[in-house]
Amino acid sequence: MARYTDAVCKKCRREGSKLFLKGERCNSTKCAIDRRSYAPGQHGKNRVKLSEYGLQLRAKQKAKTYYRVSESQFRKYYEEAFRRDAVTSDALFEQLELRLDNIAYRMGVGTSRAEARQLVGYEMLEVNGKKVNIPSYIVKVGDVIKVRDSKKDNKAVVTSLETNKLKAVPSWLEISKDRMEAKVLRKPVREDVDLDVQENLIVELYSKN
Repeated sequence: MARYTDAVCKKCRREGSKLFLKGERCNSTKCAIDRRSYAPGQHGKNRVKLSEYGLQLRAKQKAKTYYRVSESQFRKYYEEAFRRDAVTSDALFEQLELRLDNIAYRMGVGTSRAEARQLVGYEMLEVNGKKVNIPSYIVKVGDVIKVRDSKKDNKAVVTSLETNKLKAVPSWLEISKDRMEAKVLRKPVREDVDLDVQENLIVELYSKN
């Protein structure tokens, strides 16, 4: 899989909004989009009117970047959502929110989704008492996700939890920062996702293929 090696702050500038890809830096005066709110590149300051396809593509790229998933993963989630007996866009975001790396980020384990994914890969978490190190693992309603007892003193985990102690908790999760655990109370819905994107544009884009 191709790996993005450029500065991730450029992605926020490209999409024109904060995607919180750099953790605490995004809330500081160093945030790139606060300092340079125009798109990156030589012609970034020039406003270009996007075509219908361009708007659809940017919506998809924004959601994909926000969750830090690859194109193939995002398309897989879309195809699964399309097959389900539900609103496609709702089913799409439900799957993305229920990824283990996203749950870890929501818990405060990791100051960004990239760091949360890394910590999941380092076997910091368990689901229902079983160690899971797959970031794309989809949790279910009723599952309990917690930091493994042997990892609760890990510096990266402790630091990120302390940094994120005031982070808002989504209503579909019950989170205990003291016990370093979370329980999935219900399936997330689109209104639970704090991402400003027109999901209908994503569906329109993929429906053409």
